[in-house]
Amino acid sequence: QVQLVESGGGSVQAGGSVRLSCAASFYDYTCMAWFRQAPGKEREGVAAISTSLSGAYYADSVRGRFTISQDKDKKTLYLQMNSLKPEDTAMYYCAAADPFGGCDLYYVERANKFWGQGTQVTVSS
Repeated sequence: QVQLVESGGGSVQAGGSVRLSCAASFYDYTCMAWFRQAPGKEREGVAAISTSLSGAYYADSVRGRFTISQDKDKKTLYLQMNSLKPEDTAMYYCAAADPFGGCDLYYVERANKFWGQGTQVTVSS
């Protein structure tokens, strides 16, 4: 079972940037992804990436502001978050999955996943 460890969260003002990292014990899954969960809300997919082809997929709410990337040699997944808004405040989780259908968030959200412990991002106005 893969072990996922997120880091890089913190507090930032609106308009600022944060870069999250997720170190994986191994990097053999088809897709890696970032999810987030705000208080009182369901966990939602933010971005996903194909580990073999590096195709990236984004939620509409973050497209153009967030960038998912990976360094397979380092077995590390990243999420660069720019132009942050207060509504981006959430616990951010790294996930690994082998979804049927590909790495579009639609399939990743419905697949069985392994999770990291999460890292908090707080955006103040």
